[in-house]
Amino acid sequence: MSPTPVPDLPDIGPRENLRDRIGKALRAAIISGKLEPGVVYSAPALGAQLGVSPTPVREAMLDLVKAGLVVTHANKGFRITEMSEQDLDDLAAVRRLIEPPTVRDVVPVVPAADFPQLRALAQAIVDAVECGDLVGYIEADHVFHLTLLGYSGNRFLVDVVSDLRSRTRLLGLTPLLESGRLGRSAAEHHELLDLVEARDPAGAELLMHRHIGHVRGLWAGGVEDAP
Repeated sequence: MSPTPVPDLPDIGPRENLRDRIGKALRAAIISGKLEPGVVYSAPALGAQLGVSPTPVREAMLDLVKAGLVVTHANKGFRITEMSEQDLDDLAAVRRLIEPPTVRDVVPVVPAADFPQLRALAQAIVDAVECGDLVGYIEADHVFHLTLLGYSGNRFLVDVVSDLRSRTRLLGLTPLLESGRLGRSAAEHHELLDLVEARDPAGAELLMHRHIGHVRGLWAGGVEDAP
């Protein structure tokens, strides 16, 4: 008997390996402050928390060492690097130089057919807040903004922004979540898409300035930075 022919199956898309998934979770935990700056964490302890063996945790942490987010401590583990107030100011300043004008420039070129996908990405940010999932919130926010910037066609710009966003610390997220203010901030992503769909470059640029102000201000545990 000949084997049963296999029907055409849909492409399941790219699959991340365990190391990549762990790296994203650890990166988001560092940004949100769940992994505290200056504290040394061991791979076995992190692995137990994540429900995985220490090996992929060590591999993911070594990737974060290259990104400057952690440093190794021989026979102890990995220390989360600390960011000074000046560091955070400088990161926000560079992001403001790049992101708002890039968003302005992509507004006319985002295909209308892509709006549903972008809406879904924006809603994932809102959903994460409603579930109280800060790690999921940071990852969804990261994907949304890099996807939007990707319409610039400049992969180097996207890589630079990805690195800048990864180095940011958002230590004020937990109190914002508890107060309900983070939900209002998450809804800004839909507001941004409203401006993109309306083909309003100036409005989108202004909103991005305000959005980055949140990052440096309230989200970083300080006072909101005005545009």
